[in-house]
Amino acid sequence: MKYQNILTNDKAQCVICPRNCILSEGQSGFCSVRTNVGNNIVLTSYGRNTGLAIDPVEKKPLYQFYPGTAVLSFGTTGCNMGCRFCQNWKTTKTKIDTALLNRTSPQEIVQIAEKYNCKSVAFTYNDPVIFFEYAIDTAKLCRRRGIKTIAVTSGFINDEPAREFFQYMDAANIDLKGFSDEFYRKNCLARLQQVLDTIKYACNETDCHVELTTMLIEGENDGDDMIKAQCRWIMENIGACVPLHFSAFFPNYKLTNKKATEFSTLLRAYKTAIENGIKYVYTGNISTVETSTTYCKNCGQPVIIRNGYNILKYNLVNGDCVFCKTKCDGAY
Repeated sequence: MKYQNILTNDKAQCVICPRNCILSEGQSGFCSVRTNVGNNIVLTSYGRNTGLAIDPVEKKPLYQFYPGTAVLSFGTTGCNMGCRFCQNWKTTKTKIDTALLNRTSPQEIVQIAEKYNCKSVAFTYNDPVIFFEYAIDTAKLCRRRGIKTIAVTSGFINDEPAREFFQYMDAANIDLKGFSDEFYRKNCLARLQQVLDTIKYACNETDCHVELTTMLIEGENDGDDMIKAQCRWIMENIGACVPLHFSAFFPNYKLTNKKATEFSTLLRAYKTAIENGIKYVYTGNISTVETSTTYCKNCGQPVIIRNGYNILKYNLVNGDCVFCKTKCDGAY
């Protein structure tokens, strides 16, 4: 195990993520799958997953990374985030005996992706940061076979492992869950700054295509001032052309007392982001044709017209707008 510190004869520290869990023999970290075995941190979920599915890449959500192509998606169990609003809590927050999960090796995942003509493999459903070795080994094999790799992550990872992680990712959707440290501490049991550092690194220092997603919870992270502050940070630190998705919260896990997000809330954030200079803005799990369409950053014409995840019309040629020939940011 590369990212660990041996502290004593029976204590080891996992340093994959900022929790930096110190573990005694047999003890698992916050994520529940990185465990001290023989004074080494071992990924107990390696080669195990909660199922595989073929999705449109738009469902990740990635709207500007080979639009309309198929992606083979899989995840494991556990998570290093403590989100009270987790939409996948039955696999991320429930302690599952990993021996009961599906066994699928990295080689088998690549074979399945090839069999079903998937352009990419996505590490998703739970955060690939915690199944780091399984994701990286799979990603390396994908690269050799010409298959693209996608990480759907909260970006709560330490700097050194982040450098290795994003080296093998062709695209990532990073959750920017709210734009205040108070929100992160209260609702995610985490801190904002490390996530911002990860986003800056992935966008500015790697070749990874990055899109961001913020799930809006009314009364928690949907205020106009917070959305404006988030947009200002994006403009100043990673630029106007990083796609930004706003998705709706549905009552789940420990926030069943909150109401589902109204589309009007998503639409308000969508318009605020555009007014503050973000070039590519979308609404996700509740949308209209207007709010799921990609517009040319130069002429404003619709270059990929969508209804949700479905592409209705494609006005790009080799990634260039057919109306003004401007390159649309992303991969096509």
